[in-house]
Amino acid sequence: MKIIDQFLSYFESQDHTIVPSSALVPEGDNSVLLTTAGMQQFKPYYLGKPSPFGNRVASVQKCVRVDDIEEVGDETHNTFFEMLGNFSFNYPDGEGSYFKEEAIRYGYEFIAEALGMQIDYVTIFAGDEKTPRDDESYQIWQKLAAEKGIDLEIREYGREDNFWGPTGSEGPCGPTTEIYVNDVEIWNIVFNQFYAKPDKSLVELDQQGVDTGGGFERILTQAEGVRSVYDSSLFSSIMTQIREDLPDNTEETYRMILDHTRAGLFLIADGVVPSNKEQGYVLRRLIRKVLSVMAKDPAGREKYLAVSQMIRELYSDRYPELETSREVYETLITEEYALFADALKRGMKHANKMLKKKRVPKISGEEAFILSSTYGLSPEVMKLNGLEFDQEEFSEKKDEHKQVSRAGAAKKFGGHGLILDNGELKAANEEELKIVTRLHSVTHLLNKALREVLGDGVEQKGSDITADRTRFDFSFDRKMTDEEKKQVEDLVNQYIQQGLDVSITEMNLEEAKKTGALYLANRNYPERVHVYAFGEVSKELCGGPHVENTKEIGTFRIKKEEAVARGTRRIRGVIE
Repeated sequence: MKIIDQFLSYFESQDHTIVPSSALVPEGDNSVLLTTAGMQQFKPYYLGKPSPFGNRVASVQKCVRVDDIEEVGDETHNTFFEMLGNFSFNYPDGEGSYFKEEAIRYGYEFIAEALGMQIDYVTIFAGDEKTPRDDESYQIWQKLAAEKGIDLEIREYGREDNFWGPTGSEGPCGPTTEIYVNDVEIWNIVFNQFYAKPDKSLVELDQQGVDTGGGFERILTQAEGVRSVYDSSLFSSIMTQIREDLPDNTEETYRMILDHTRAGLFLIADGVVPSNKEQGYVLRRLIRKVLSVMAKDPAGREKYLAVSQMIRELYSDRYPELETSREVYETLITEEYALFADALKRGMKHANKMLKKKRVPKISGEEAFILSSTYGLSPEVMKLNGLEFDQEEFSEKKDEHKQVSRAGAAKKFGGHGLILDNGELKAANEEELKIVTRLHSVTHLLNKALREVLGDGVEQKGSDITADRTRFDFSFDRKMTDEEKKQVEDLVNQYIQQGLDVSITEMNLEEAKKTGALYLANRNYPERVHVYAFGEVSKELCGGPHVENTKEIGTFRIKKEEAVARGTRRIRGVIE
């Protein structure tokens, strides 16, 4: 992947710290389900928190976007992609920070000189009644063109094209400038210059920032002069194999298979498990859309895993988590294959009964929603299996269902929103926050006890904590015996009664790992981390919150131990 090597080399030469990609599940950011942009892991540093990487950084960020999932299969849409980006924080006071002039120069030199691509034109913000024209960027581009001895067309576009933010009623925002090659935008520089107040008025930010993004797949497509990334040198051999394995399908179907398999591979490597909610639902939807084609073939499962392996080999040098999660991946795909094949068979049987009563081969939107909610057949899967239905009515029924679900959630939480929801811990009020804090602390002790009773091969796979219980997933290849469960429960309560003080130490990631602290193998941590120690018993990388002493926890009880996937078990526990 020469372009990525050139990107990293160029920005290293410009004194940028190269920061590894963060995980696809954002850590400590519940504003989105998945990582959708390179700047997400750096959001705190735009808001004033000191950056442990310095004030100029660059990254190649893995991203997943599913807003236009139904368009995947054409020549331009992808769910998974890699975003090349360079970033600057805390301008002008931050050491090494930069703003418009340097950002524009870096973008031009990387695209035109490092990659040798011919720029068609660039764009700036034209200004409107709310915000002035970006004269500074216009002048910088003119000056750069004169210095390089080139003719450069500068186009001026409005707010929709060349102004970013704010993301809510107020917040940072600013003009953008973009670089176009072959009439395709391949480089977008956002200048966080203003703060938008609730009345829409703008004030200049004291600390300004640069957020640049360029999609690797889009740059590759233009660099090689092909119609889509599926036709590029990156994917040509994989596409050939998919066509050979699954003849008599459309090109759109082949592209969808590659795209969705790639996205699913990366999501599972980052710890996502197929389910009916949140990230798990996104993953299940991606997998099942592929299975809607693969499951028709007697060797469909094997062909699915073969495509997965080709993609894994393509990326595993840069993303070793793809290889380390291989066994988990194959187990989950096998289980989803069996579940889906059964659901599809029953769902299509029900659909055929519906069609027998009709004069035209089309079901209603309400009937389609029944198939979706009862059998788990998504709109894409129904369409791929030849079912026609009223899309508008289907959407209406889905919205009605969501409203009923929201009403139930509001009732459950007494009409209040959540004051804490970081993906792992959820609390609706201060009282619940105290409970989940105790439950969060007990998971550390549970992790230690499991390793003591079952062996050091046990690894945490995830946790989910509400005021009602803690749910802890861990690697183990069989059901625990009643005696083992009792040993674990007793050991946790022994730790609690020891009255262990909980201490927090901030240190560099590599230093933390050398201390023997436990951490999640499939999670990307920042360079500076917090290590929580429970006396001499337990030490883990974590973000809190926790009790100050274990005696605050109470008494721990295991309510249930069950399988989640092959090789992964789950304990549900409570405190009394």
